[in-house]
Amino acid sequence: MPELADQRYHRVLLFGGASEIGQEILAALRLPPGAEVLLAGRDEQRMAAAAKPLSAQVRTLHYDAAALETHEAVLDEAFASGAVDLVISAAGLLAGQDVLDHDPLQAGLLVQTNFTGHVTTLLGAAARLRAQGRGTIVVLSSVAAIRPRRANFVYGAAKSGLDAFARGLADALHGSGVRVLLVRPGFVTGRMTEGMAPAPMATTPPAVGAAVAAALRGRDAVVWVPPALRGLGLLLRLVPRPLWRRLRR
Repeated sequence: MPELADQRYHRVLLFGGASEIGQEILAALRLPPGAEVLLAGRDEQRMAAAAKPLSAQVRTLHYDAAALETHEAVLDEAFASGAVDLVISAAGLLAGQDVLDHDPLQAGLLVQTNFTGHVTTLLGAAARLRAQGRGTIVVLSSVAAIRPRRANFVYGAAKSGLDAFARGLADALHGSGVRVLLVRPGFVTGRMTEGMAPAPMATTPPAVGAAVAAALRGRDAVVWVPPALRGLGLLLRLVPRPLWRRLRR
C-alpha cells in the first residue's frame, strides 16, 4: 500500500535551505502536491537541486544565518503569502577545533551561524506562529550540546546554547498552539562531515529525516537519533572531568 502524504503541512519554511538534513526531513514528510516549500538559504544551486524531487511547489528566499539584521525581512517575505505550518531551523556550520583555535573570527562566525542566527530567526518566527495560533518549529541541535568536549568545544558550546534556547522557547510557547520539536542527532555521516572518521552510533541524513518525520506525527518534545543516544546522553554528564578531558572525540 502506498504511503499517504502528511496533510498537516501545507506551507513549510526551511532555514538552511541547502542543508542535507533539512532536505531529508522534507523528503520524509511526504508533503501533498499542493503544498508549498520555502527554502531559505545562500546556496541557490543546491536549493534548486533540492527542489527537484519534491512534489510540492518550491520557492527560494535569500537567507544568511550570520546576517542578523536581515532576518526580519526574510520572515516578512515568507509569511506574506499566508500562514506557515512548519518552520525547520537547520542552518549550520562545522569546522575543526584546530582551525578555530588559530582563527577566532571563524570561531565567532560558527557561533553566530549555529546559535545566534537561530535565536533571531526563531524568535521572529515564533511571534508570527503565535499570532496564527498554530504551527510547529523543528530545531536541529546535536548530542554535542549535552557536554562540549575539548575536541570540538566551540561547536559544542554553540549547540549547547541552541539546545537551551529551544527548550526555553518551547516553555514560552506552551499553551499558544505552537509546538517545538528539538532534534539531537549524533555524528551524521554526510556532506558536512566528509573526510571525518565516524564517531560511535553515527547516523545518516535520511535516518535523521525519517526520525523527525515520525516524531512530528507523535507528541515527543525531543528526538534522539539514533534513539540509543538518549541513554548515552545521561552517561556523558556523569563522566568525571579529569577523564572527560582525556577524550579525543
